[in-house]
Amino acid sequence: MTCIVSHTTVDSRNAYELSEWWKQLLGYTDIPGDPNLPEHPECMIQSPDGGHQILFIADDHPPKTVKNRLHFDLRPEERDRADEVEWALSIGATLVDDQSDHYGPGVGWTVLADPEGNEFCILRSAAERERTEHISG
Repeated sequence: MTCIVSHTTVDSRNAYELSEWWKQLLGYTDIPGDPNLPEHPECMIQSPDGGHQILFIADDHPPKTVKNRLHFDLRPEERDRADEVEWALSIGATLVDDQSDHYGPGVGWTVLADPEGNEFCILRSAAERERTEHISG
C-alpha cells in the first residue's frame, strides 16, 4: 500500500496573514468556495492548477529559533533567480544565506525566510539551469 501527500502544513502565529503572504509569493489562491478569513485558525491555499495545497495552522508555540528541517525549494517561472529574490524581499522576505555561487558562478540558490521566519530557497530558473548545465552537470 502507498500513500500520497495530501497537502503541506505550516504552523504559524497567524494562519491568515501567513497564507496571504504565501499566496502573493506563489500566485496560489484560496480553495474555491472556502475563502480564508482573518479570524480563521486554519487557512488552505492551492496552486492555480489545484495540484498542490498548503495548510497554515495557527499555533501558539514559541517562535522558531533553529533551522527548518523541511522547507520549500522554489524555481522561478517568470523571472530569473536574482529578480525573484529581489521581488520576494520587496514583499517582506528576509535574506538568510546567499548560496547563489555555491557550485560556481551563478550556480546555487538563495535562502530566504517568510515574515514568520520559515526558511525557503529560491533556485535558478529553468532557463538559467540550461545556460549553466555544463557547470553543474
